[in-house]
Amino acid sequence: MQFTFAHNNFNVLNLEKSLIFYKEALQLDEVRRVEAPDGSFVLVFLGDRKTPHQLELTWMKDRREPYNLGDNEFHLAFKVDDFAAAHALHEKMGCICFENKAMGIYFINDPDDYWIEIVPQRR
Repeated sequence: MQFTFAHNNFNVLNLEKSLIFYKEALQLDEVRRVEAPDGSFVLVFLGDRKTPHQLELTWMKDRREPYNLGDNEFHLAFKVDDFAAAHALHEKMGCICFENKAMGIYFINDPDDYWIEIVPQRR
């Protein structure tokens, strides 16, 4: 028996705002979409065009309050081949929420305040 990663999920309040963010900040593209027949939810799967791993964004029609992320100690991590360019983009977007210069990493936060770690591609 072998298990493999399929996807991670983030629940979002504003699907369109989140889709714009993930396209601009991380160049993720919509891979597939599932819409409930009654309109109660939409699932959008995003991919990076290089790996099979996906990020599932879940939008719930009746949700009005922000999701409680607790201490937000969980996160996704992305490697980037041009760390300086990524940092400049995220700085321009105003989404850098924490930097650890000693470790050479930083975090961005999405519109729902999920944290995403950016690490340089180590050769």
